[in-house]
Amino acid sequence: MKNWKRSLLSLMISVGLLATAAPAMAAPQQQPALKVNNQNVEFAMSAPIVDQGTTMVPLRSTLQSLNVKLKNVQNGTIHVVIDGKEITLKSKTKLINGVTYAPIRTVGEAAGYEVRWDQKSRTVLLVSKVTGEAARGFMWEVENNGNTVYLVGSMHIADDSFYPLRSEIEDAFVEADYLGVEIDISKAANEEQQKLIMNMGMYQDGTTLKDHVSKETYAKVEGILKRNGMESNALDAFKPWVVETTISSLKSATAGYEVAAGIDLYFIQKAVERKVPVLELESYESQLGMFDGFSDKLQEKNLNATLDNFDTLDDNINQMADMWKSGDDQQLLELTNSIGSDPEYNKAMLVDRNIGMADKIDGYLKSDKKDEYFIVVGAAHYLGKDGVIQLLRDKGYTVVRK
Repeated sequence: MKNWKRSLLSLMISVGLLATAAPAMAAPQQQPALKVNNQNVEFAMSAPIVDQGTTMVPLRSTLQSLNVKLKNVQNGTIHVVIDGKEITLKSKTKLINGVTYAPIRTVGEAAGYEVRWDQKSRTVLLVSKVTGEAARGFMWEVENNGNTVYLVGSMHIADDSFYPLRSEIEDAFVEADYLGVEIDISKAANEEQQKLIMNMGMYQDGTTLKDHVSKETYAKVEGILKRNGMESNALDAFKPWVVETTISSLKSATAGYEVAAGIDLYFIQKAVERKVPVLELESYESQLGMFDGFSDKLQEKNLNATLDNFDTLDDNINQMADMWKSGDDQQLLELTNSIGSDPEYNKAMLVDRNIGMADKIDGYLKSDKKDEYFIVVGAAHYLGKDGVIQLLRDKGYTVVRK
């Protein structure tokens, strides 16, 4: 197996850490800006804000900048007039200092724009939609007892090139009664979860990273941190699994890929805006506990895989992105099978978690509610002999690639 694969598997398997690794190092972030077709939108009084992971904008002034007329807002229902046609939008709204705010994605998409996020400048970009071939991605469908489950394979970090998603995926979500994800990362920065990663991911006995890895491994960490403008001991307090994830996410950010653009968060934000309940198939604690449960040998092995391949990680992230956008099942299967070379890693990352996910999906399919579930988890969870799809087939379900 190529070592870089293991160092990047968290991009398609486990979402929590990429959003919140080493949170104490995060700097305060400025409020977002808004551009329409590369033109800045100036707000005389109220400005955009981020509310629980969703970018909210002053409704009336934003609609005016898009040449959309606001009729009224009643109980979370927004009535607007676009090109002479009245349109009703169901969305959460918030009253702040007498100004009504609404999610920019709801407003922008209704006005016919593609909504993007530029992490570097913290700017929401509204871009006029152009026709072209959308990314295929990964989606399967399962039906039983009047219930429908769509299984969508995520890449937990992405960029603008992933969007727009193809219409079949978007249409399936529009009809969904529930969104299912590994964990709801829009809530991943609260105080309780920050404390959790500190308790699990930091040494509590007075030792540091230097005491738990070889001199050679520690020297590699020092070198990469220095090269990236950080203090050489910046991660000393953290265990190898946190250091590995932090360095991987640092590299993915320089390559232009962000959790903020990931498939998971894209649909979580849509669910919040449209008031679709979000179901968690796992928990933040279970994901952290899995990484913390790795043996010392495996933690250092994974860390070295990231360190040794650091200079080529951005190219390899691009390869994974291309695989996702092309929806290449064979490449995804090869990636998934590559994990099996290390039994401890494979059992923790895929086998045990896939069983738990499949059992929850089985429960949705057996429900008497006759609902539609839109499930978004890391793409590498689906294929292979231990994958969610095979587990569902073993339970007697017919799973169809869409």
